[in-house]
Amino acid sequence: MTQSREATEANSFAEAFEASLNFKTPAQGELLRGQIVSISGDDAFVSYGGPSEAVMATAELEGLEVGDTIEGTVIRTAPDIRISRKLARGKATLDQLRQMYEARLPVEGKVAARNKGGFDINVSGLRAFCPLSQIALGKIENPDAFISQSFEFRVTELSDDGRRIVVSRAALLKEQNAARAEETRKAIVPGAELTGTVKTLTPFGAFIDLGGIDGLLHVSEMSRRRVTDPKEFVSVGQQVRVKVIKVENDGKRISLSMKDQEPDPWADVGDRFPVGAQFSGTIVRSTDFGLFVELEPGVDGLVHYSQLPFGIKQGDPSIAIGTKVTGWVREVDPSKKRLSLSLREVAVSDPWENVTQRYPIGKVVEATVDHGGAPGIFVQLEPGLTGLIPNSEISVPPGADPSKAFQSGEKLLVRIMSVDPQRKRMSLSHDAAKAALERDEFTKFAEERGEAVAEGESAMALAFRRAMEKKK
Repeated sequence: MTQSREATEANSFAEAFEASLNFKTPAQGELLRGQIVSISGDDAFVSYGGPSEAVMATAELEGLEVGDTIEGTVIRTAPDIRISRKLARGKATLDQLRQMYEARLPVEGKVAARNKGGFDINVSGLRAFCPLSQIALGKIENPDAFISQSFEFRVTELSDDGRRIVVSRAALLKEQNAARAEETRKAIVPGAELTGTVKTLTPFGAFIDLGGIDGLLHVSEMSRRRVTDPKEFVSVGQQVRVKVIKVENDGKRISLSMKDQEPDPWADVGDRFPVGAQFSGTIVRSTDFGLFVELEPGVDGLVHYSQLPFGIKQGDPSIAIGTKVTGWVREVDPSKKRLSLSLREVAVSDPWENVTQRYPIGKVVEATVDHGGAPGIFVQLEPGLTGLIPNSEISVPPGADPSKAFQSGEKLLVRIMSVDPQRKRMSLSHDAAKAALERDEFTKFAEERGEAVAEGESAMALAFRRAMEKKK
């Protein structure tokens, strides 16, 4: 049994020795195909059928691992056989270049100069041409910036006599982007956080290169604060950290956000802007129903048009976009990120509580005209407390509209006629207030003259009584 095994080993050795004698060393420029058997530091070792492995730079593996098959061009035969997936720097023959061309392997070239329509490229001593459109992807702002730089190119055209050699860097970049995109696509799912590069800017946002795949960072998702111009927030070429918030149309439409990188200003908005608190802000947007005011970056509140200062209407120059305003907080809802604001002073407690004690029937007080309507004129007695002067309690010339007798913001005296705290209604009278004021004036005048005035007697009744007394 032992002799049989020893005989087998001897035969194997003999066969290997005989193969080594008949082995022909690959020539420089020859294309070798083999399997990666090991990787050590900067070198990868490829078994191609020879007595020893060929050596390739680990940097050229581009993701390949032990066990994968790889092709390379022989660039050195001694002291070891070294292969490369691109031509080595230095001299190369036309045959070597043709082998790279036919194998669709990249070559290294240096941009020597510009010419009409493109660039002169030095590919290992051979002169090639790269069209301007093929030196890079996208718009080329400064062609001279490529001169004297070395890049990898794909040979796209090679004449038999070698007088016409056309290369493309863009072709390689597209292939590389496609490979990167395939890997990147697997990671692009809602909620994923990725690093990308700002590719282009538009008025509505920025397109971010996530690695061969572009996503849209809308202007509304750039920051919690209001961003009106993307150029003020990001710049082309800038690396940014983004979060995938939506993937649509089979992965062709990707929506991104950067908001989560900033603290949420709504988290404690109720503590910083409690109901009744004063605020200062800037009007940033107008709608059909009100104005949006920015109180601080990322926190906007709505001022309904009914909460404008007395006498100010929609479209007034004093409430134009960009105007600084001061007002009061009416309502706060952090969960829905809503703030209701007013440019009028608001009540910090229920103004209808104990209202009959503060405003007993018959009391004459000053009120501010809010607005007119079909039933009459609504006036404010104090923040949050509004009453109605019916049309019947407003004296106007025949044919005039009582609801338009007074302008918003105008001050006038009213008399309390009725109060209903449950229904939060208060009926007032302007005519009764005027009559009461006249009576008070005549009472004071009569008292100064020593005349007595009966309770409830009007100024007109007093004058009539005095005239009758004179007749007697």
